[in-house]
Amino acid sequence: MEPLFSWYLPSIESICFLPLLILYLSLSSCHSSAVEDDDSIFASLGKLEMQASSRARLFKEYKEVQREKVADPDIQLVCDDTNIFKWTALIKGPSETPYEGGVFQLAFAVPEPYPLQPPQVRFLTKIFHPNVHFKTGEICLDILKNAWSPAWTLQSVCRAIIALMAHPEPDSPLNCDSGNLLRSGDVRGFNSMASMYTRLAAMPKKG
Repeated sequence: MEPLFSWYLPSIESICFLPLLILYLSLSSCHSSAVEDDDSIFASLGKLEMQASSRARLFKEYKEVQREKVADPDIQLVCDDTNIFKWTALIKGPSETPYEGGVFQLAFAVPEPYPLQPPQVRFLTKIFHPNVHFKTGEICLDILKNAWSPAWTLQSVCRAIIALMAHPEPDSPLNCDSGNLLRSGDVRGFNSMASMYTRLAAMPKKG
């Protein structure tokens, strides 16, 4: 039987370093021809250095993800086969919640200043949760905004999202319908709606 998560894993080394080589050669050509002024060259070199640092960090995280596959079976992260700044993840819904049994897909857009700036993360799978926008999948989570620290990784962000699924914060809702149910004390109504959408969107169709 195939495992729950099966992915094609690209050549991460080529993704990390080939674009840097191309940019470096381009900068060298500009410098030797003296067409670009000094400020432009230094700005380009600074951007190149930032990209190299970010790619090195993501390459390190990629290797850690491969080691943690067995230790953390509830999360499967993979980078895009052509762009290391784009990742997707599959996370299992936490047990004893209306999301239990569901598998939810996340999309990561990693900025070039990473890890100095947080990734942009959204749900691709529809989910009924007060802190997730139902249409866009945007997530209201402090570590993805003003509480971000470079100590966080893409893997630990997935863990934080799973924790948010188990412990919603209805006082700062992106889904007002969901938040209103919890704020009014209608936990049964919230669980019923969340379970329904989990069955519809996050569980494999039978038959």
